[in-house]
Amino acid sequence: MAPKDDDDKPVEIMAETESAQKANDNKKEKDAAGKKKSKRGGGKGGGASDDIVDDENAMSEEDRELKERLETCVSTLVNEANEASVTPQIRLRALDVVVTELRSATSSMTSVPKPLKFLRPKFDVLKGYYGSIEGKAIEGEREMVFLRARLADVLAVLAMTLGKHEERESLNFKLKGTKDYDLLVALGDSESASDDNLGSWGHEFVRSLAGEIGQEYGARVIAGADPDDDGPFADLLGMVDVVVPFNVSHNAEAEAVDLLIEVQRLKKILELDSIDEGNYRRVCMYLIKTADFMSDPDDYAEVLESAYQLFIKQNQYYDALRVALRMGNEDAIPALLSQCSDDKLMKKQMCILLARQRINYEVEEEVDEEDADELNELIGNEKLSEEFLKVAQDLDVMDPKTPEDIYKSHLAETGGFSRRRDAGGAVVDSARANLASTYVNAFVNAGFGQDKLMTPDNEWLYKNKDHGMMAASASLGLIQLWNVEEGLAQIDKFLYSSEEYVKAGAALAVGIISSGVRNDADPTLALLDEHINGDSHIMKCAACTGLGIAYAGSAREDVMELLLPLVEQEARGPETMLEVSLAGLALGMIYVGKCDDAAGGTIVQRLMEASDEELDHSHAKFLCLGLGLLFLGRMEKAEAMIEALRTIEHKISKLAAIVLETCAYAGSGNVLKVQEMLHQCAEHLEEDAEHQMAAVIGIGLITMGEDVGAEMAIRSFEHLLHYCELPVKRAVPLALGVLNISKSDYSVIDQLSRMSHDPDAEMSQNAILAMGLTSAGTNNSRVAGLLRQLSEFYSKEAGHVFCVRIAQAMLHMGKGLLTLNPMHSDKMITSGPALGGVLTLIYSCLDLKSTLLDKTHYLLYYLTCAMNPRMLITVNEDMSWRPVTVRVGQAVETVGQAGKPKTITGFQTHTTPVLISTQERAELGTEEVLSVSSVLEGIVILKDNPDYEAPESDK
Repeated sequence: MAPKDDDDKPVEIMAETESAQKANDNKKEKDAAGKKKSKRGGGKGGGASDDIVDDENAMSEEDRELKERLETCVSTLVNEANEASVTPQIRLRALDVVVTELRSATSSMTSVPKPLKFLRPKFDVLKGYYGSIEGKAIEGEREMVFLRARLADVLAVLAMTLGKHEERESLNFKLKGTKDYDLLVALGDSESASDDNLGSWGHEFVRSLAGEIGQEYGARVIAGADPDDDGPFADLLGMVDVVVPFNVSHNAEAEAVDLLIEVQRLKKILELDSIDEGNYRRVCMYLIKTADFMSDPDDYAEVLESAYQLFIKQNQYYDALRVALRMGNEDAIPALLSQCSDDKLMKKQMCILLARQRINYEVEEEVDEEDADELNELIGNEKLSEEFLKVAQDLDVMDPKTPEDIYKSHLAETGGFSRRRDAGGAVVDSARANLASTYVNAFVNAGFGQDKLMTPDNEWLYKNKDHGMMAASASLGLIQLWNVEEGLAQIDKFLYSSEEYVKAGAALAVGIISSGVRNDADPTLALLDEHINGDSHIMKCAACTGLGIAYAGSAREDVMELLLPLVEQEARGPETMLEVSLAGLALGMIYVGKCDDAAGGTIVQRLMEASDEELDHSHAKFLCLGLGLLFLGRMEKAEAMIEALRTIEHKISKLAAIVLETCAYAGSGNVLKVQEMLHQCAEHLEEDAEHQMAAVIGIGLITMGEDVGAEMAIRSFEHLLHYCELPVKRAVPLALGVLNISKSDYSVIDQLSRMSHDPDAEMSQNAILAMGLTSAGTNNSRVAGLLRQLSEFYSKEAGHVFCVRIAQAMLHMGKGLLTLNPMHSDKMITSGPALGGVLTLIYSCLDLKSTLLDKTHYLLYYLTCAMNPRMLITVNEDMSWRPVTVRVGQAVETVGQAGKPKTITGFQTHTTPVLISTQERAELGTEEVLSVSSVLEGIVILKDNPDYEAPESDK
């Protein structure tokens, strides 16, 4: 111990002498300052210089002491006088005082830490001293190496605020310090080197360092370094390996992910030990949200793949499946199901998710045969109708509704068609009004199995004619939706009708009824096979549409083989082109998002070989839409097809290319593609502008998955309405509809309400239908009132009234128990068939006169693919109902926020089953049970919470 005391003496003596000297100097300076003041004639009239406050006077005794201590330490460290008594040990001690002060300093939000403030004037002195010892070869002098490493750390911290930002001084000093620490390890002094020399400097320093690492990485890449080679970035990556685990273990997961993305080494996140059951969800949710902002498809895939792997590492197979579906990676399904072979409940919940996404996957018969049958039954949605009807009974909405219950024409001042009918004998039923009533009746009673027009007798069927009859008999399929067994018994008799149109409607009903439902007998294919190959034009059209609806998303090759000859057939007139277009659309729906070469190649070939007369056909755009749907959400995979389409010498090539591109980037939020679409709209065209309309719809389609992009798109639409030509304006309401499917947002509804009174007939009709789409299945009373007013306003316009009726049908769809929103699982996954069904309606609206207001109004039935119950049912392990309390409120974005913020706001507590709207979220209101699914939507399996302790009842 004796030598240590001797070592301490010089420091103490120096400290004393220097502090005495300082005090003396300070006194002299004060006296001098006082004399100067008195000479200037002090007092308030003494001029501006009197306002200057002396730093020394403003400082407290403690601060002055700290300042003097730090200055003494710096002068000891630098040793300008070259005193021989100042050994490396003494310098180290002086530096340790500085280090301790810097590390222990706290700062408030408004002030700089005091040690940093006092060391500012000494920054250049310390830098100069570091420069003097930096280049020297210090062989075997551990203490000097340690001193140099420590000083580099101090300079790095000071450079955070004082250094030149563009030179990244802070990072450079830290890298030099790291080299010295490595040298210490090489010299055998691992103890000094292992000291925590990063986190102990505080979060702000780590954050500043992370920012500079990102900039330095970018600068090196620009200078020509290969990002795939670790060599040129070895020093930076060494720092990353320290910063990232530090951030993850200190609740700064978002910053860790950002840094890894900046240095293009996201894979490193999978190697971290600091990611555990406590923070994996925060990391994964941040990764998934970040994916929306990745413009490069490879980066997008890498971010989602990282989240997928992290979920698997934590045995969260349900969430891993959600990410796999988001990526469109259906090949992962078998592996995920086999990995959770022990957890039967997790398997069931995963199958329910596959059913919601309409994935045609069949579980192989494993050791346990019963298990495979049950899982396939869940994927096939076989119990969907049963569960839906049970919810309807629970909510007491089983009574069938008539169209008049929806129109409520008794509330109107002038009444609609129905009032005129009652008024006097001479007025005959209007065929258009009856057709509208058919659709309203079908949509409102969808899935309930009973109504007051079609199921009691056949009288209503004969109040329509031709295509109206077809729509009426097809409406039976929608009324019996998902209930294949019972529904087919009712439809069967119409399949043998002498009326061609009734028969066609029945064929379409067979397709509608099994939308999204898998049946072992596969009745749809058996019944429609003969009609596809028959001679009747209307039967072919009905059978194509029926197959498209029934097998949407199933990618069934046997169905494709039936449809391909229809697409390839040579046109012998407009009727044949209609068959070609409808078959192409059906192919697109069946292989939605599958990028199938056979289907895609056939459609492109058909477009290339078609004559101008064929391509001018009003329904040729559905062939383009069919091609677009094949690549829905598949981004760069559509590039080759887009190039092929540009070779077509007809105006449709522009439309086809834009439809394909916008479908491929649907829901991606890709800003570059949105700019391209806006650029398309900039050209002022009065006619031949269908491609511009598709571009406007495309803007809505691309930004629909991401909130910030959606808001910006709505602002862009305002500009389009002000500055663009009529065709572009007509598409704006449709784009607003795509952005807000089943979300009755008041500002959007108001905007559409204004457009619905536009003098241009097509624009107002589009706005009316968009109002129906944005409020689909919500029963929103405000929209209901607006639509009733519109039915009066346009009472003399048959086309407008039909659009109002269809909008009313969508608004009250399934008596408010259904939704058309294609996004589910907490807005993480988009259902391809659902989006395809909505897009079919949207593209029909580009030319209403020749589609919905003409003879192909039955395309409305494609919306069946998007219909899904918006219910939350909680069930036991054996799938029997288990009512529990849940809180339902507005969903709140919590990704990347600190702590455990509330995920919902303004909630109400209900007992399941309960209805959940598009912008709402549910969470369990009791700790008694745990949900197998991480998202409470649709059918959720519950299990008992093993850690739950019942509260002791008051005695």
